[in-house]
Amino acid sequence: MRTAKSVVVTLTVAGLTGAAVSGAVASPPGDPALQRSLDALVQQEKFPAALATVSRADRTTTLVAGSARLGQQVPVPRDGRVRAGSNTKTFTAVVVLQLVAEGAVELDAPIERYLPGLVRGEGVDAGAITVRQLLQHTSGLPNYTEYLGLDDFTKIRHRFFQPHDLLAAALAHPAKFPPGTRWEYSNTNYLLAGLLVERVTGRPVQEQITERVIRKAGLRDTYWPQPGDQTIQGPHPLGYAIGGAAAGDVVDATEMDPSWGGAAGQLISTPGDLARFDRALLDGKLLPPPQLAEMRKTVDAPLLPGWRYGLGLFRVPLSCGGEYWGHGGDIQGFETRGGATDDGRSVGLAVTALPGTFGDAEQAAEAVVATVDTAFCR
Repeated sequence: MRTAKSVVVTLTVAGLTGAAVSGAVASPPGDPALQRSLDALVQQEKFPAALATVSRADRTTTLVAGSARLGQQVPVPRDGRVRAGSNTKTFTAVVVLQLVAEGAVELDAPIERYLPGLVRGEGVDAGAITVRQLLQHTSGLPNYTEYLGLDDFTKIRHRFFQPHDLLAAALAHPAKFPPGTRWEYSNTNYLLAGLLVERVTGRPVQEQITERVIRKAGLRDTYWPQPGDQTIQGPHPLGYAIGGAAAGDVVDATEMDPSWGGAAGQLISTPGDLARFDRALLDGKLLPPPQLAEMRKTVDAPLLPGWRYGLGLFRVPLSCGGEYWGHGGDIQGFETRGGATDDGRSVGLAVTALPGTFGDAEQAAEAVVATVDTAFCR
C-alpha cells in the first residue's frame, strides 16, 4: 500500500517473542555484509527492527536486527510475521491471471464487462479501462487511499471499511488521465481487481487468494485477516507509525483494522514467505507460461531509475547486474521489500515502520532498497 505519509519509492503498511516461524531454515553462521546493512537500518535510519530472509540454491539465511519493541531489548523473532501491504497486489494479480488462463477473464477486455455499472465518475470510462490496465496501474483511476484520512491514522485505525466505501472515496474524484496514456500507482486498480475476482468466481477474494496462491505456493505463515481481526497472529515484532498530524507523534500501530487494504494490501506474511512466493511465481508454479509472460511485460514506472512495472510486479535493476522481480508494501507500522531473480535467488526484507517515521523519509527509503540490493548481490 501507499499512504499519504509514504515516500514515493514504493515498489509502489501482542505476542512478541518465540522461536523461528515454521517454514524458515536455520541460518548458517555469518552473513556479515547483510547483517551490517540490517544493523545500519536500525542504528542509522532508526527503524526499531529489521528482518531478512535470503535464499539461494544451497541455503536459506534468516537475519534480524534491533528490537521487537521500541525502547526495550526484546528479541526480534526470526522470520516474524508482519503486515505485507502491497505485496498483496501480486497475489491478486496471480488469481486474475489464473482466471485468464482458465478462459474466464480476458486481459484486454474492459472492466465494464465484468463489473457493469460500477465504475463511474468524472472522466472515468469503464468501457475504455481494461483488466490489463488495472493490473498495470495505467487506468488513470484516482487512488482511494489519498482520501481516507490516513494522515491522522489514530482516527481511522480501528474503522472497518467495505470495498464499496473505498471505491466511492476514489470515484468522488476525477480521473487522473485517459487510460493507457501513462503509469501512476493507484490502490483503486487492485480494489477493482479483487471485485472482478469475486464477480467471476462467485467467491470471496480472500478465499480465492488462499486456495489458489497461498496453499499452492506452500506458504505456511501467510494469511488474510478475517473481518474484525486487528491483530497479527503468531510471533511478530511491533510496528510503529506517525499517529496524527503532529510531527513526531509516534504510536504502536501493530493492532489496526486492515480492511482498507483489501485486495490491494490486506495480507499478513513473513519475509521468508514473501521470498518463497516470488520464487514459486518465477519458477512457473503458480501460472502457465503464457500468463507469466504477460505478467512480465513492463512499462516504465518512474519511481527510481530503471524501475519498470508489469502486472502486479516490479522489475528492479541490481547493482551487480541483472534484475529482480517482486513488489513490496507500505502500510502503517511496516515496510516490506524483496523479490526473486531468474537464476534462483530470492529475498524478503521487512522493517517495523514506514520511512520517515523516525527520520528523513527519502534517505531511509533508499537505505531499505539498498539493503535488498546487498542481499541479492553479496
